[in-house]
Amino acid sequence: MGQQQLLLVILVTIIVGIAAVVALNTFSAAADAASRDALQLDLALVASSAQGYYFRPAMLGGGGRTFQDIDFTKFNFSGRVVDGNVLEASNENGVYIISAIQPGEFIVTGSIQDSRNTMVSARVCPNGFRLGTIGYEAAPEPPACM
Repeated sequence: MGQQQLLLVILVTIIVGIAAVVALNTFSAAADAASRDALQLDLALVASSAQGYYFRPAMLGGGGRTFQDIDFTKFNFSGRVVDGNVLEASNENGVYIISAIQPGEFIVTGSIQDSRNTMVSARVCPNGFRLGTIGYEAAPEPPACM
């Protein structure tokens, strides 16, 4: 009888250990997905705010139908400018960089400081924005504006 109980204790210990590992992996995957979702949401918020800047007349502090002078100080963004560079901002979700500024569009790239250096870019246009695919170490080019 003692030997059966010992085997049951060992079996239960193994099962609990396996369950703990599976739970940790599941939690980690969910946390990574939440970080990516937050990054994409911030990109959408940047795009929305930038479109407001685009359509606001220059006399009222807007772009006057151009993105030419856009930076993170020109619209509402829940982050802070990084080291005085107005084209780079960060918040608790990641770091965002505005690049490829043209009168009718620009690209904003968001990155998460995780083990895989997850990055996503969005092309912001007056009539919408296009998210690129998720990349690691480099953000793939987002699709062109419609």
